[in-house]
Amino acid sequence: MLEASGIDAFYGQAHILHGVGLSVGRGEVLALLGRNGAGKSTTMKSIIGLVRPAAGSVRLDGAELAGLPPHEIARAGIGYVPEERRVFTELTVMENLSVGLQPARDSTPTWTPERLFELFPNLAEMRDRQGGRMSGGEQQMLTIARTLMGNPRVILLDEPSEGLAPVIVDQMARTVQELKRDGLTVLLSEQNLHFASAVADRATIIEKGIIRYSGTMAALAADEEARAAYLTV
Repeated sequence: MLEASGIDAFYGQAHILHGVGLSVGRGEVLALLGRNGAGKSTTMKSIIGLVRPAAGSVRLDGAELAGLPPHEIARAGIGYVPEERRVFTELTVMENLSVGLQPARDSTPTWTPERLFELFPNLAEMRDRQGGRMSGGEQQMLTIARTLMGNPRVILLDEPSEGLAPVIVDQMARTVQELKRDGLTVLLSEQNLHFASAVADRATIIEKGIIRYSGTMAALAADEEARAAYLTV
């Protein structure tokens, strides 16, 4: 479904990504793991077009997207949930959801506010609340729900468990599992190995902008050397 290959990316003169490649199959959850500053968010931003790759390819179901502006990549079917959440603080929950609306797509789950309220019962109780009057966990749910209103074929989740209370992290894990059951393709970046192990089929580890490891979550769980080399603080 989603394939990135040979991605080089820069911030000014700083070379951040070095030939990064990964692939996510239809209905699969891939965890992009690595320490803080390893290049996870830059990889996400390169896929969605917020960082323009200096080299490489990004393909969605075979169609080349590298070099397109972010709004065209979003229209093609990639949804992006940034680490910073970025809800519209002056808009209500319902108004935030309406901002993300895109037409339904073939062979892709179709989302409505009613269906999203089943996925996020907390949001159903605050339909008319402004985004700026919500907790961090509630804002994270709203950001994901707003992105799903675009009926994406692939959703990118950048550090979805970061800074959330354990009970909200558990709820977020159930959400990702539900998205997978619905057939959505998910790429998530994480530092939380426990969270990733609960939701992901495979893992790719990045360090200093270079892919160092790819394998199943079960294989990573059994590979103490890889975890110690690339994930421990």
